[in-house]
Amino acid sequence: MALSTQFAYRKLKGIGVVNADPVYEPLPGLTSLPILRPEGNLRCCIYSPCGRFFAWASPEEVTIIDASIGSVIATLPLPNVYEVEFSPRGTFIATWERPAKDQEGNATKNLKVWRVVGAATDADEEGFEEKAVIGKFVQRSQSAWNLQYKSDELYCARMVTNEIQFYQGDDLASVWNKLRVEGVVDFALSPGDHHSVAVFIPERKGQPAAVKVFNFPEFSAPVSQKTFFKGDKVQLKWNKLGTTLIVLAQTEVDKTGKSYYGETNLYLLSANGDFDSRVQLDKEGPIHDVTWSPNSKRFGVVYGYMPAKTTLFNARGVATHSFPLAPRNTISFSPNGRFVLVAGFGNLAGQIDIYDCEKDYHKVTTLESGNPSVCQWSVDGKFILTATTSPRLRVDNGVKIWHVGGSLLYNEDMTELYDVIWRPGTPGLQTTSDPLHPIPTPHASAVTYLGTVKTPSKPAGAYRPPGARGQVTPLHFKREDEGGAAHINNGTSSSSGHIVNSFGRSKRRDVPGAGAALPPGAAPGGGVSLTGTNEADEGLSKAALKNKKKREAKKTKETAGTSTPAPATKGDGEATSDKPHLSQERKDRRGHIRSQSRNELQSRSRSRPQRRDRSIRRSAESATAVDGFEQGSSAGKQGTETASADVSVTSPNGGSLDQKKLRSLLKKLRAIEDLKMRMAGGEKLEDTQVKKISSEDSVRKELEEMGWNG
Repeated sequence: MALSTQFAYRKLKGIGVVNADPVYEPLPGLTSLPILRPEGNLRCCIYSPCGRFFAWASPEEVTIIDASIGSVIATLPLPNVYEVEFSPRGTFIATWERPAKDQEGNATKNLKVWRVVGAATDADEEGFEEKAVIGKFVQRSQSAWNLQYKSDELYCARMVTNEIQFYQGDDLASVWNKLRVEGVVDFALSPGDHHSVAVFIPERKGQPAAVKVFNFPEFSAPVSQKTFFKGDKVQLKWNKLGTTLIVLAQTEVDKTGKSYYGETNLYLLSANGDFDSRVQLDKEGPIHDVTWSPNSKRFGVVYGYMPAKTTLFNARGVATHSFPLAPRNTISFSPNGRFVLVAGFGNLAGQIDIYDCEKDYHKVTTLESGNPSVCQWSVDGKFILTATTSPRLRVDNGVKIWHVGGSLLYNEDMTELYDVIWRPGTPGLQTTSDPLHPIPTPHASAVTYLGTVKTPSKPAGAYRPPGARGQVTPLHFKREDEGGAAHINNGTSSSSGHIVNSFGRSKRRDVPGAGAALPPGAAPGGGVSLTGTNEADEGLSKAALKNKKKREAKKTKETAGTSTPAPATKGDGEATSDKPHLSQERKDRRGHIRSQSRNELQSRSRSRPQRRDRSIRRSAESATAVDGFEQGSSAGKQGTETASADVSVTSPNGGSLDQKKLRSLLKKLRAIEDLKMRMAGGEKLEDTQVKKISSEDSVRKELEEMGWNG
């Protein structure tokens, strides 16, 4: 007999159970319960894996109902329960409370296992705990808090420090068997008829990580194992038959610098030790998702930099089919294994591609689901439930139900929706009719919703400037699935000139009309750098490199001043030089330019118009004096003075040392005159300014010695 499609949801102040296709109405037996108007937060809700029961936790108690009719099966008087989970057949239910201490300071047993089938009712609350609780444990961590059961519920296991403890399903008072593994941090029991357990030991003290498979109750030696590096944590995924194990290993940090989220690798182990191997993936990038098909014969992997690649492998890790490249990060098979959906959630667009595995992976449809955080198949494989939940997104919360053919059947908007789940069941009990035909009639809510959705007049795309519109998109602007270049990530710094972005194009900016771009430190034309840059300079900062150049320039000037011989003189005593003498017109023009520069700087530094005029006038007079000094220095001093005047070291900024000294003295003289005028105007000067005024005679004396007659 087929189970009716049903889903349950949990909001901040309420629990709801809805019978889906074809009625889409609340569960009749649940409408009479006061839980529809509870006080306080509802922390969790869950179906039993068999689909018989449904339970939720309120701040005062845990309630278990019959999922078919809504009648109360049992009520557990447990306050502050945060986690609830059923055993595979629904015989037991486990609850987890926050860790606490009793009056003596000992940790309380916050993990409790209760018997659901045959438990007492609300009328017998006093004897309920004594009759129904079959095990209590201290469990501090909320992650992986529950016991792991075999599918037949004959055995269950839990992990403690360096040990896996096994219990018989109906007797949790005493440990039935133990598996001692030093450093174990995770384990997984195999489903099906195979009694196997896989354990994971991470890297430590230079030793590689390892995954070992044991057959219980014989724990003398592992029947299969795989050692590998780059494994800080793993996901252990058995196929439904329990014959093959997928190991998704991940590191916290990618040492190559290619990813912020660590490095991932995929391994495959058989339960009987026939083979173990690493799954070879032909696209660089992280592994986004991996899952088994319900038939245990194949599994799917979504991997690689976006656009990601989705590939199906057989049980031996050999690729059998690849789907087109697309921005996707999720893969899920329908419960009967006929369909597979490949979707892109999170920061992707929320598109869901559905393929028919029985018809050569023909693409059935693509759903535009928006931005869901939940995506699940119904037990019969005909419907897909998507939901946007809090706290990931606090707006646009709601539930949508889609037909596998692509049509929207149901829509309900909600406020602060926290959880949505399909009612599970056994796929073999479902109808064997074609899930694609006939298409069910949509609910009125879906028709109303589709009437409010605006169909875009044209497909939205990336912005293009007006000058590029109406043209073919260049290949370096296209994604890989659109014909562009593949993503290349070599993990180097973006400051290098050889980085290639995700479209295969250099990141260095090309300036129109400029020469070819050179690597940092390269000489213009190749060969040796003209600036003398060597390998030792590459590690220096800009300030350190600038100071080094200044020291080298100063050393060059000192060497030139001591080793340069006196130049030869002509017959009239004029010194000869390798450089041609500047004409009088060019000298005048150079002096005028220097005067104009000083005028601009001083006009910006003074706020009063009168001071600006005085500074311009003095600058003009000083410039005339400098020009006169330059013109008369070559003709007014000869003989012994000629040799000393002409032998001068030029500075990197132009001009001889005597000219620079003259300009410095004139600047001091102008500052002294300015201070004298400020003091005459009644302004009080500082001691340093008064001392500067007293040095006027010495400044004028030095100017006279240099031939300045001001």
